Amino acid sequence: MLWHDPLIERELRKVMSYPNEHLKEVEIVGFVGRAIDIELVVYLLESAIKLEKIVINPRDLHIVGTPWETEEFEINRGARECAKQLTENLPPGAELASETARLSLGATSATPSSRPYFLSWGGYKFLSLFRVNIWWMIPRVGKSGSEIPLETQMLLLEAREQSALPDKISSDTNYTENTFYILLLPVLEGQFRTSLQGTPANELEFCVKSGDVNVQTSQSLEPVFINFGDNPFELLKNSIKILEKHKGTFSHIENKKIPAHLDWFGWCTWDAFYSEVSPQGIKEGLQSFLEGGCVPKFLIIDDGWQETVNEFCKEGEPCIEGIQFASRLVDIKENSKFKSSGSDNTCIDLHDFIDSIKDKYGLKFVYVWHALAGYWGGVLPSSETMKKYNSKIAYPIQSPGNTGNLRDIVTDILEKYGVGVIEPDKVFEFYNDLHSYLASCGVDGVKVDVQNLIETLGSGVGGRVSLTRCYQEALEQSIARNFKDNNLICSMSHNSDSIYSSKKSAVARASEDFMPSEPTFQTLHIASVAFNSLLIGEIMVPDWDMFQSKHDTAEFHAAARAIGGCAVYVSDKPGKQDFKILRKLVLPDGSVLRARYAGRPTRDCLFEDPVMDRKR
Repeated sequence: MLWHDPLIERELRKVMSYPNEHLKEVEIVGFVGRAIDIELVVYLLESAIKLEKIVINPRDLHIVGTPWETEEFEINRGARECAKQLTENLPPGAELASETARLSLGATSATPSSRPYFLSWGGYKFLSLFRVNIWWMIPRVGKSGSEIPLETQMLLLEAREQSALPDKISSDTNYTENTFYILLLPVLEGQFRTSLQGTPANELEFCVKSGDVNVQTSQSLEPVFINFGDNPFELLKNSIKILEKHKGTFSHIENKKIPAHLDWFGWCTWDAFYSEVSPQGIKEGLQSFLEGGCVPKFLIIDDGWQETVNEFCKEGEPCIEGIQFASRLVDIKENSKFKSSGSDNTCIDLHDFIDSIKDKYGLKFVYVWHALAGYWGGVLPSSETMKKYNSKIAYPIQSPGNTGNLRDIVTDILEKYGVGVIEPDKVFEFYNDLHSYLASCGVDGVKVDVQNLIETLGSGVGGRVSLTRCYQEALEQSIARNFKDNNLICSMSHNSDSIYSSKKSAVARASEDFMPSEPTFQTLHIASVAFNSLLIGEIMVPDWDMFQSKHDTAEFHAAARAIGGCAVYVSDKPGKQDFKILRKLVLPDGSVLRARYAGRPTRDCLFEDPVMDRKR
């Protein structure tokens, strides 16, 4: 194609409206560096994916401020070539759509099917964020398509290109190696959710599922988003912002209200007491912090405060492992431990207890725990309190992707014993009743756990994506109505169904729990949070979980949280704190110096395995 100078803007705009997907070579004669000239070249660089050559003649190329003043021209061309190579061997039925520099990969099948479609693998270094079980992602790095695990939810590729660039001063040519990155994000499309996976044949598959046999399709137009660039961190940020605008189902972290508790030192009751938490134990813990001179300003009362029942574990009889997860919620109010009883008369009720500890210990925020379904096993349909929510017993159906990695005891138990599931139209009413009661007791926010369970309950109700969005929207609406400052912590929520449905939720746990009794797990915990924050950190503030200040790995965890951009909170048992470590993290007024952005791996570590590489 040949354009002659002078070209008025209207004519150039007409050029930019022509189809260009097969364009290989362009010559522009009479280029003078006007804004519209530059816009034309940038447009071609970004949108003509088969473009091999642009000749700009006869004016000087090295105009200050133009895209080809630096190596950007070659890098962009390399990225385009890499994307071209990645997608040139699409199978029958696969489709590629281009919007400037971004691509969407889709497919059409002769029959409705959730079977994977594949791409040939180009041999790049990769970083995969995949769900190792139903709840959590962890990273994996490699070089072969066969190494890409099931349930991959983010795939970052590194590619290098040898480029010859003319020296601006001499006639010599400098050879440089340009590094650029390709990002693949399997996303949500309507009622369907996509994940990536490799095959033994060194292919990359994408798998589209609804979670409901009654919801099928023979066409998926935009299940995988592809973008590329020379800065992996900017690439992720820009890609999430593009998807935010294009999909309209979630919000970037910059557009969310950040809860104030993140800037204050906290204490969670879980590893201190587990489900045996009690008012007396909490008071003993807070008193021990006070005596040590480092008092938490926010408290999470974790699992153990609710009124539940387990119909499958009879008193005096041995219980099978994990049967506690089949317990169901009976009432929205606190259990007998948090009501006046016995000789100690610890508190009258939850309201009285929270008032007393806020007054004595200067707590600014008290959160309580609950599961997205109410409790691990949902709610008890026969409970008088729960009847109004039209709940019924449903049996989870796990996806092959989940069971193909690591099975989880929670879902295995619930597959057998079922979950008391609230009718979707009643979910907001349930949350509003629960949260309004908690707010009346002085509770400032909630940690909502076991969120991914909902993906297994979509059969017969429109599928996993539809049901997840129903729960997410109801939860966020109730939080906005009953608590100030968007006071919500999401947990066990690492599926793309939840990630790409979070319009307001601003804090999410970023990895599996801190496990004080598992010494070999600590490195994986920190590595998982850091790598997961590449994706999660663009949508949520990553929560690195609690740790214990008196633990063999305490300094390791403390240092990570100091740079994590996260909340700093511990789960120390009463009298078992290391105040020397805590005083390095916490200011005298109880606040913490939280990093502005999520802690992530540096560029040189993105495709390395810090857990298994035996490096210090």
